[in-house]
Amino acid sequence: MYKNFFKRLFDFVLSLMALIILSPLFIVLIIVNAIKMKGNPFFVQERPGWHEKVFKLIKFRSMTEEKDENGNYLPDEVRLTKYGEWLRNTSLDEIPELINICKGDMAIVGPRPLLVQYLPLYNEEQHHRHDVRPGLTGLAQVNGRFNLLWQEKFKYDVEYVNNITLMNDIKIIIKTVKCVIKKENVENEEMGSWYPFLGNDVEDQQITLRKAKEKKNG
Repeated sequence: MYKNFFKRLFDFVLSLMALIILSPLFIVLIIVNAIKMKGNPFFVQERPGWHEKVFKLIKFRSMTEEKDENGNYLPDEVRLTKYGEWLRNTSLDEIPELINICKGDMAIVGPRPLLVQYLPLYNEEQHHRHDVRPGLTGLAQVNGRFNLLWQEKFKYDVEYVNNITLMNDIKIIIKTVKCVIKKENVENEEMGSWYPFLGNDVEDQQITLRKAKEKKNG
């Protein structure tokens, strides 16, 4: 009953309340972001959602649109400003996703919406992460986030899909607040899923590499 009806009601009411409460901050961030990013303050990108239906994810832009002489975007590390890094570290760049939740594109808790190009790379089990609406936060995000390899992250996603309850959602929300405050589970470029998902064969190689590093360091 919760998964099929009350979860959507819960998401809509909570996200609408959050938008109203955070509206002054939202307006300030729109203005500041427009100045800092020298234009459009929002980052909009197509992502697969419920039943793999594509929707437009809305976030605050954290990188500039600087290009080289050939019209190609400069590397991410060049375009990511200190302000943009602060937005990410505080998770304030995620606030516009409350609009996606109100619209029904997303939920408060669920597997994070990833890139459309990953869809053909999933195995049968991993496709089940799209059996529910994607979330602002999720089980993987409170259990390692960037410190997880992709296969580990997908296992958490499917585990969540198979065990959706109001109590589990509340626990994940509380853990998410703690992670944001403590800045836990930040990006770990040595071991985590900071790299693009290139398929399960490549991921198996990453797992082997991590185990070798752990053995060497242990």
